[in-house]
Amino acid sequence: MQIKNLMSEDLITVDKDQNLSDALKLLRKHNVSRLPVTNHKELVGIISERDIANKLGSSKYESMPASRLHISSVMVKDVFTVPQTMQLEEVARLMLENGIGSVPVMDEDDKMVGIVSKADFVTLASGIAFDKITVKEIMSKDVISVSPTERLIHARRLMLESNVGRLPVLDDGKLVGMITSKDLMRAFIDFRKKVPEKYQKSQIKEVLVEDIMSVNPTYVAKDMSITEVSDIIMETGYNGLPVVDGSDVIGIITQTDILRLIEKLES
Repeated sequence: MQIKNLMSEDLITVDKDQNLSDALKLLRKHNVSRLPVTNHKELVGIISERDIANKLGSSKYESMPASRLHISSVMVKDVFTVPQTMQLEEVARLMLENGIGSVPVMDEDDKMVGIVSKADFVTLASGIAFDKITVKEIMSKDVISVSPTERLIHARRLMLESNVGRLPVLDDGKLVGMITSKDLMRAFIDFRKKVPEKYQKSQIKEVLVEDIMSVNPTYVAKDMSITEVSDIIMETGYNGLPVVDGSDVIGIITQTDILRLIEKLES
């Protein structure tokens, strides 16, 4: 299958000279996690919730409101693109090898005609082959987690160092919440709005994981099929789900794990 048959043609873009507030409005309005960045309609970068959370949480920008930050200072400039005729498994491999969540798709004139994300690949994970594969066969067993009483800035640093977009929140080994890049992004923005600039540097250290985490998180069991998990991911829009056995968190399954499986089956 060529990638043009899977990509989304509904392109939502942002100009590099717009400010970060404009990107935040678009992300929220269209319920997407990343936006291609253009300059005179030419693709020049990509910006994601994770990029925004990382930038807003850095010491260099910790007191700067989103309205004063331009897209060009936050976006990733080295963007991987693929031709619309590229085969699905080749695109999957490119995304996996480079740790990227989406890829703009170009036509023969090098014009952007679509974008494909891990979420698009998850829509393919149904049918007999995926019914026979269980969560425990492809989940990540090395669970990186935080406690509810740890600082928000620690959770951000842990996500950065581990290159993950979500962390289960465990209290005495029990799952009590989830914290994601989206949660971080919104928390940093709300914090800037509520706290006067001169107090931000000291008070950000007092914000805890439990203050912003999602409670009663959705989770899956190790013996569920990949089809069932993919359905949950598509219904909820979550990028990853903790795997619980009894009362213990034994793993996490993400869109990346499902993408890796699809690439393996396709090739």
